[in-house]
Amino acid sequence: MLVKDFQERSEKCHDYVKTSFLSEHIEDKKLQRALEYYFSYWNDFTHPGIFSIAFEAAGGKLENAVRPQAAMAMMAAAFDIHDDIIDGSKRKHGRLTVFGKFGQDIALLLGDAFLIKGFTLLSDSVAELIVEKEREVFATVKKCLFEVGNAHAQELDAKGKFDVSPDDYLHVLEMKAASIEADTHVAALIAGGSEKEIDALREYGRILGVLATLREEFVDIFEVEELTRRVQSETLPIPIMLALQEKKTKEKIMKLLRKGKITTNGVDKLASVLLDTEPVARLKRKMEKLCERGISLAGQITDRKSKSLLSYLAQSMLEDL
Repeated sequence: MLVKDFQERSEKCHDYVKTSFLSEHIEDKKLQRALEYYFSYWNDFTHPGIFSIAFEAAGGKLENAVRPQAAMAMMAAAFDIHDDIIDGSKRKHGRLTVFGKFGQDIALLLGDAFLIKGFTLLSDSVAELIVEKEREVFATVKKCLFEVGNAHAQELDAKGKFDVSPDDYLHVLEMKAASIEADTHVAALIAGGSEKEIDALREYGRILGVLATLREEFVDIFEVEELTRRVQSETLPIPIMLALQEKKTKEKIMKLLRKGKITTNGVDKLASVLLDTEPVARLKRKMEKLCERGISLAGQITDRKSKSLLSYLAQSMLEDL
């Protein structure tokens, strides 16, 4: 249900982004091919979908959401492309990334193009707001994107290490959640929501971002390709970091991770070991409390449809964990 709803809410945004970019006169043929290649697999429904829901929850009409929604999606795409360079991710989900196919320089330039287009479009989108609201929109974007950048900078220090403090890494993941907070906060501001709605959606966005980020950490444990990449060259998923704190399970986990090649059978064994540990159970309880707070914030929204959808979205972050 949620996937279909997010896809429908993102359709016009995706069309706008592609039309806007493809109408640009890009002289370099390699850069143009890289752009077309990125669009061939670009399927970000998360940022546009959440922006749309928050915009509607704050009383905005969805036909007025497309341009700022597209602007935020472009900035998210820029970070996505740049992250692949930082992480050295040449492949993701079974296919080459722009970085993997076209190299660092082209990927960097394409990411820059998305960032420039995003900020320019956002500026145009808020031109009719009162000065105070316009300033708040840009202050929000600046704060949140700087926080995401700081999170990635701190994450670099933890790459390839098995002795990273789980508390430190959890803080990094919480900082990454600022990208979702930016979506809900900016959407509420542009939609003209009340101060109560704006505050509720801002906090809700942070909570949803944390829940979504932590959920991805669990999901990565069960995906052989992604887990292999993280073990070899990035940071371990937070559930593994937490489980390593228990002496009785540390040896079992390290043995599974150091076998050279992680297999489906190895992933199943790893999951069965770490998911029963108390540190991982505590993390799940933390997520449950965050979910409860998210549902409470959703209850402050006047529109019944949006209130229900926001509550369901928060609860979905805990499914099958």
